[in-house]
Amino acid sequence: MSTYYRPLIEASGSHVLAGGWCRFERVEVLERGQNSKICLAAEIPKAYLKRLIRPRPNVGSVKIRRPLVMGILNVTPDSFSDGGRFEGSELSTERAAEMVHDGADVIDIGGESTRPGADFVPQEQEKSRTRPVIMALRQAGISIPLSIDTRKASVAAAALKAGADWLNDVSALTYDIGMAEVAARSGAPICLMHALSEPQTIPQKPNYDDVVLDVYDYLKGQIDSAVAQGVRRAQIIIDPGIGFGKTQYHNLQILRNLSIFHGLGCPLLLGCSRKRFIGIISGVEKAEERMPGSVSVALASIAQGAQIIRVHDVLETVQAFKLWAAVHG
Repeated sequence: MSTYYRPLIEASGSHVLAGGWCRFERVEVLERGQNSKICLAAEIPKAYLKRLIRPRPNVGSVKIRRPLVMGILNVTPDSFSDGGRFEGSELSTERAAEMVHDGADVIDIGGESTRPGADFVPQEQEKSRTRPVIMALRQAGISIPLSIDTRKASVAAAALKAGADWLNDVSALTYDIGMAEVAARSGAPICLMHALSEPQTIPQKPNYDDVVLDVYDYLKGQIDSAVAQGVRRAQIIIDPGIGFGKTQYHNLQILRNLSIFHGLGCPLLLGCSRKRFIGIISGVEKAEERMPGSVSVALASIAQGAQIIRVHDVLETVQAFKLWAAVHG
C-alpha cells in the first residue's frame, strides 16, 4: 500500500518546501482507506523528505525564485473566456506586449480550446493559428519564454521551430505518442497535466476513489513514462488539471491539499483562471468578470508553494503576488 506525505505549511517550520517561499515542520501521512495522521517531517523516509525540500531546477532559462506568472494567449475562436479576441498576429502581438509590460514571466499560446465539449482542431489548422503568432511575437522583440499549449507532436515541433520554448500538454503525453520524442529531442520544459479524458468526452459526473491521491498517482505514472521515453525529469512540470473532469468538490479538495504534489519532485503549475467553479462559488456568471476570484485562488495556491500560475489577468495577479510577498516577508 502506498503512503503519501502532505507537508503542512507553517511560518516557523524548519524545512523549506521545494527551495521556495513556504516552510513546514510537520506532514500529514495518508494511506488509502485509512485515517490520516500527523508526524514530524524528520520522521518520514529520507528520500521522500529530500524530494519535498530539494530546490526545483530552472524551467528552461527561468529560475524559480518567486511565483511565476504564465499569461494565457488563446488564438482560438471558441475558448471559454476570451475566444476570438486575439486571433491573428497583430491582435496577438498587442496582447502579448501588454502581458509582458504587466509582468508576465512566460506566455502560453493555444490554438485549440480545451474547454469541455470543445471541437477538435486538425493539426494543420492548429499550426496555422499558432506558428505565425509565435513568429510575430519574436519579430516584435518579445523575448520572454513562449509556451505552446498543444497535445499534438507536429504542432509542438512547429512551434519550437518558430521560437517557442516550453511545451504544455493537457493530455500528459497520452494523446500523441510523438510528444515524448519532441520533448526528449528538444530538451524543452514540458508540463504534464491530469485530465480524465479528451475535452470532447469529459464526463458530466466524474468519479474518483480519492481525487487527490488518484491525481497524484496518475501524474507519478506519467512522469515515470516520460522519463522512460527519454525526457529528463528536470524538464518536467506537473499540473493537477483543475476543472478537467472534476466537480467543484474535486477542485476544492485538490486546492486544499495542493502541497502533497510537491512530493513528486517537479515544479507545480496551476491553472484556475476564470474557471466555472469560481463563478459558481462567487455567483459571477460571465467568465471575464471572475478576475477577483481567480486572484484569490492564485494567492491560496502560492501559499502552498505552487511555482507557476497560469492566468488571463496578468496585471492583477502580478500586483497581488508582490503584495503577498511583501506582507509575508
